[in-house]
Amino acid sequence: MKFTKSYNWVPDFVYGGIDGAVTTFAVVAGVAGAQLSTTIVLILGFANLFADGFSMAVSKYSSDHTEKERIQRVREKVDKQVHDDPKSAKKDLEKVMKGRGFKGKELATAVRVMSSNESVWVDSLMRHKYHLIEENIDPVKGGLATFIAFNVIGFIPLASFVVNEVFNLNLESVFGLTICFTLFALFTVGAVKAKLVEGNWLKSGLETMVIGGAAASIAYLVGYLLRNIA
Repeated sequence: MKFTKSYNWVPDFVYGGIDGAVTTFAVVAGVAGAQLSTTIVLILGFANLFADGFSMAVSKYSSDHTEKERIQRVREKVDKQVHDDPKSAKKDLEKVMKGRGFKGKELATAVRVMSSNESVWVDSLMRHKYHLIEENIDPVKGGLATFIAFNVIGFIPLASFVVNEVFNLNLESVFGLTICFTLFALFTVGAVKAKLVEGNWLKSGLETMVIGGAAASIAYLVGYLLRNIA
C-alpha cells in the first residue's frame, strides 16, 4: 500500500489495523466461546469485517473532509485579514513571535521578514495562532488506507477458520492458531506504530498485543458464559 510521498499512510494503517484485528477477533472469540459452528464464525466474522471496515473508512473520510473544510475557511479568513487589514495581521504575527521567544530587535526583524512573504505570513498565523496544520489530510486516501488496513489485518483472525472449511481441522486447534496469528498481527501493528512516534518497537508491539488480547478475552468470556442461552 503506497501513496504519494506527500501523504503519510502509517497513522491510518495503525488506526485501521488495530481496530480490524481487535473487533474481528472479538467476534470470532465470542462465537467460539459460545461453541457455535465454524459456519457461524465465518458469517459473523466477515459481516463484521466488511461492515465495520466500510463504516470506519466512511467515518475517516467524513472526519478528514470536515477538518479540511474548516482549515480552508480559517485560511480564507487569514488571507482576508492580511489583505484588508495588514496592520492587525502584523500585530497578530508579533504576538505569535513573542510567544516563541522573540523580543526586541530580533522580534522586529522576524516580523518584518515573515510579513514580506505573504505565504509564510499566512502559514505562520494558521499554525501558531489557530493551531491548524494542513499536512497529511486527504479524505480519500485516509479512508482508503483505513479500509485496506482494517480488512487485511482484520482477516487474520478468520484465516484459520477459512482453512478449516477445506481441511476440516480440529476446532480447538483452529482457534488456538487464530489466537497466535492475531496476537502476532497486533504485535506487528504496534511495532509499526512505534516507528511513527519513534518509540520502542518491542514495547509498543507488546502493549498493543496485550490490549487487543484483553478485548478478545472479554468477548470470549461473554460468549462462554452465555453459551447455553437459546
